[in-house]
Amino acid sequence: MSAAQKRSGAIRKSKKGPSVGTGGYGRKALEGKGPTPKAEDRPYHKAYKNKELAERSAAKRGPAKGPAPRGRSTGGRSKNSEELVTGRNSVVEALRAGIPTKALYIAIRIDVDERVREVLKIAAERSIPVMETGKPELDRMTDEAIHQGLVLQVPPYNYADALETVNATISKFKKGHIKNAPLFIALDGITDPRNLGAIIRSASAFNAHAVIVPERRSVGMTASAWKTSAGAAVRVPVTRAPNLTSTLKGIKEAGVFVIGLDGEGDVSLPDLGLATDPLCIVVGSEGKGLSRLVRENCDLIVSIPINSNMESLNASMAVGITLYEVSRKRSK
Repeated sequence: MSAAQKRSGAIRKSKKGPSVGTGGYGRKALEGKGPTPKAEDRPYHKAYKNKELAERSAAKRGPAKGPAPRGRSTGGRSKNSEELVTGRNSVVEALRAGIPTKALYIAIRIDVDERVREVLKIAAERSIPVMETGKPELDRMTDEAIHQGLVLQVPPYNYADALETVNATISKFKKGHIKNAPLFIALDGITDPRNLGAIIRSASAFNAHAVIVPERRSVGMTASAWKTSAGAAVRVPVTRAPNLTSTLKGIKEAGVFVIGLDGEGDVSLPDLGLATDPLCIVVGSEGKGLSRLVRENCDLIVSIPINSNMESLNASMAVGITLYEVSRKRSK
């Protein structure tokens, strides 16, 4: 017996006559089966089983009570969303900063320490509703985030319309109800809530009248922004622009000069001659800077002179320096 016959897997039988085609099945096999489904959609995957268990558990619990689970403070873009601040340090710092609060949830039989005592004291002083809640419910509310028995519910920020705010401010200025020329700050592509908070703080320090944020792809007034502003968000309104480019056009039509901040600006900040006029300062993100359409709708691009070894400034720092220079020129 030959070696090929000993290895059954290697035996090849010859066929006589014409071979039969695959009927197109071979070509179809080569075309592939499309994109790989998500893990939770594959019945044999562990994620699929976890998804089924979660759905069964939710069905047994019935309709959720209290706020919908939103996890940690993340600064979601939905204008009607509510945030949850979780953890003892975060909750006590948020209350110290005066962040608007809808309710405080505290675990039943919580281990009381100095932070918990301070939280309860501030809640009592501000008449914040306090809800005693079981740990399983707190876990559900926070999507299993580490809450340490304390959860703060922050209501959605009530944004005014940017253009309406600008027009109202211009009207007050013309009637003599406002001493200083209107001053606004518009943000283009800024997504860090701490930057927004710091900008609001600078706006309050240098008498700006409003901060403008785009409705999409932009930071909103989150708990983190409130905290960073150190309470200044109570004094300086944050307004929303459905479309920043269109809003800037409307602002210019209202008689406000729009200047954009960029390292390659046409004019250096110390040489800015528009400081005493109604002004809107536009700042872009640290990485991308001003978007093309926003840049095209600025009356002037202004640069801040800095050391050549430094590529750029943080957005909130650039706004702070610009506001200081504008304020200095206005006080002369």
